[in-house]
Amino acid sequence: MRRLRKNQLTRNLVAETDLSVGNLILPYFVVEGRNVKKEIKSMPSVYHLSIDNVLKDLEEAYGIKAVLLFGVANTKDAIGSQAYNKNGTVQKAIKAIKKKYKDLIIMTDVCLCGYTSHGHCGILKSANGLSFMVDGKKKKRSHKLSAINYQPEINNDKTLKVLCKIALSHAEAGADFVAPSAMMDRQVKVIRETLDNNGFKDVGILAYSAKYASNFYEPFREALDSAPQFGDRKSYQMDYRNSDEALREIKQDIDEGADIVMVKPALAYLDIIYRAKQKFNIPIAAYNVSGEYAMISQWLMGNNKDKKNHKPSAINHQLVLEVLTSIKRAGADLIITYWAKEAAKWLKDSR
Repeated sequence: MRRLRKNQLTRNLVAETDLSVGNLILPYFVVEGRNVKKEIKSMPSVYHLSIDNVLKDLEEAYGIKAVLLFGVANTKDAIGSQAYNKNGTVQKAIKAIKKKYKDLIIMTDVCLCGYTSHGHCGILKSANGLSFMVDGKKKKRSHKLSAINYQPEINNDKTLKVLCKIALSHAEAGADFVAPSAMMDRQVKVIRETLDNNGFKDVGILAYSAKYASNFYEPFREALDSAPQFGDRKSYQMDYRNSDEALREIKQDIDEGADIVMVKPALAYLDIIYRAKQKFNIPIAAYNVSGEYAMISQWLMGNNKDKKNHKPSAINHQLVLEVLTSIKRAGADLIITYWAKEAAKWLKDSR
């Protein structure tokens, strides 16, 4: 067995899994203003960027051909109305990126959590958006609540209408793919119908199909200012104890018209990625999420002699590539990762 491991050339010749730049999707947190570049404390080397700085950052993308945009809202309300503002941050970013980078695929997150005052991914059932459930009984929110026992009632069908507005506004701005992440029932179906009926049959859907209620999302919630103000998201995101349910979710999204399906998070859910790839003949995406990124980045920084750079050293970059390769080895065709630019550079340098 060791004859095929004896040197790098031989190992490359027989490698079963080849991670490439074409597998990587680069996420951006886009904010209003100009010349904004502010590091997110819990995510070293990840920034809030204004549109002009996104354009500048993409000048050195090392061959990356796909980005995923998240908008950071300045104003919020109970129904997340800024999410479908035609002059909103994401909508303006799509137009600006398309104008400068015509060969770049633009994907956009379609959800409400970053735009709602309550931080949930859907429209709450009460008129003022502040009802919740306590032990199965409806209560009125009279003061700030943080206990996880206070669960929101999400109006699925009202939320679908807003998700359609968001997706359509992104398509009108020039998005190539919309990525519904709210985990509402039938979200792919109604968005597909909305896009088709408005002349956007060529706009694809990257569905957050198996999105778990994970503890790995905390840094992201800081980045997007999207933490729930009360309760949690377990009534609509998946229970991390379940795997068969993930396959049912993925099949439903495929049947409803998804072009690409996603498993999120990645590292603690490699078994789900593997099972999905074995069962479905469709591109599989995996989201290497903020908590996974922060956990490894903080360790790398602690072991990096040049800590001022806030970057993994050349000695340690193999750890990042190992992580990303493990996700691809499990079956992911596409990997959304905050390491996308660094990984693309390392892969380019190693060729």
